[in-house]
Amino acid sequence: MSERIHLRPGGPAPDMAEAQGGCHCGAVRFRAALAQGLGSAGRCTCSYCRMKGSIWVTVADGGFRLLSGAGDLETYRFGSGVAAHHFCRVCGINTHHHRSSVPGQVAVSAACLDGVSPFDFLELPVWDGEREASGEGDLLAGVLRYSPA
Repeated sequence: MSERIHLRPGGPAPDMAEAQGGCHCGAVRFRAALAQGLGSAGRCTCSYCRMKGSIWVTVADGGFRLLSGAGDLETYRFGSGVAAHHFCRVCGINTHHHRSSVPGQVAVSAACLDGVSPFDFLELPVWDGEREASGEGDLLAGVLRYSPA
């Protein structure tokens, strides 16, 4: 697991290899083999991710399988049009996306994984998505911390 990611004690297993998940209304369901368990989790500073505030987890190559809801998925692209952000047209929840910086790589929303909450992540990296989009690669912008009351 990444040195920058700290999970809540008693929360999900940091090394979970496979997970199922879906959108809020249940129309979209998927199975994902996670590349590094929850250790690849992070946030992004690009204009789109910044506004939606999601935590993403990287899927292993070929490890994403849509179980249901193909007809309920819509796709949003912006900027270069390379990244494809998929969301349920019924409830509006972003379930997964194809990254622009790593063609073919899929990431899933941690909040959409069964048994995982964004508040399980006490500390995680924030990647500079604006500079990444310019071709400078994965650059750390900072660390986001959550302290339960």
